[in-house]
Amino acid sequence: MEENSKDYIVIEAGKSEKNYFRDLWRYKELFYFLSWRDIIVRYKQTVIGVAWSIIRPILTMVVFTIIFGKIAKLPSADAPYPILVFTALLPWQFFSNALQESSNSLISNANMISKIYFPRIIMPISSMIVALVDFAISFILLAIIMVFYRFVPSWKIVFIPLFLLLAIIVSTGAGLLISALNVKYRDFRYIVPFIIQFGLYISPVGFSSDTIPGKWRMIYSLNPMVGVIDGFRWSIIGKGVQFYMPGFIISIILTIILFLVALIYFRKTEKTFADRI
Repeated sequence: MEENSKDYIVIEAGKSEKNYFRDLWRYKELFYFLSWRDIIVRYKQTVIGVAWSIIRPILTMVVFTIIFGKIAKLPSADAPYPILVFTALLPWQFFSNALQESSNSLISNANMISKIYFPRIIMPISSMIVALVDFAISFILLAIIMVFYRFVPSWKIVFIPLFLLLAIIVSTGAGLLISALNVKYRDFRYIVPFIIQFGLYISPVGFSSDTIPGKWRMIYSLNPMVGVIDGFRWSIIGKGVQFYMPGFIISIILTIILFLVALIYFRKTEKTFADRI
């Protein structure tokens, strides 16, 4: 009996280190497919759909405005308190949504990971596209709120893309790190909601960073999202918002460190994902 000899090309994670980032471009169609799939699941196959992206920030804005603006009577710079809150909700909700989606991306796609090879980093990054869509919806909502309050944004709003880029880097770093840890330690899926909830209250979302005493401002800036949120407020509100440059520099440094550590750890453990899942 004659056997037919065939040549097979076996591609394994970790075997083509030099071509890994080139593979990211080769698998761009997979990135588009996963991103579009997540958007469809989020907005077409849910009961509330797009409305949830509007209801949640509005409710949060109302609660924070009542607690910090009406009851605590904290200063709101030169803007109505709802706008002060909403300008912070823009980057914060992007970060929380991106972290929540990306942290579970590997586990929720276990069947695909265990059967075929592709750069696994595509999954946590593609899952954050939904957060960008939510951000766009919230930004439109902010514009409507500004019209309602007859508030004219500062010309510094042109710098919003720079601070959004910083928020994307923070979210990507945190998402890569926790998604990789979630594969090895499944308990991390319970830790992520706590991180998001705790981070909401230690970040200047419901109040201005100007209320933090000067001697604590540097330590407070160790939270990378502080610089991002302050940057959004400085860009949109402008006048009356003090931009703490030393804290912003700290945020940039910590963001870069977080991203690099997360990327290195993700690449180091990536070859074991199929076995652990």
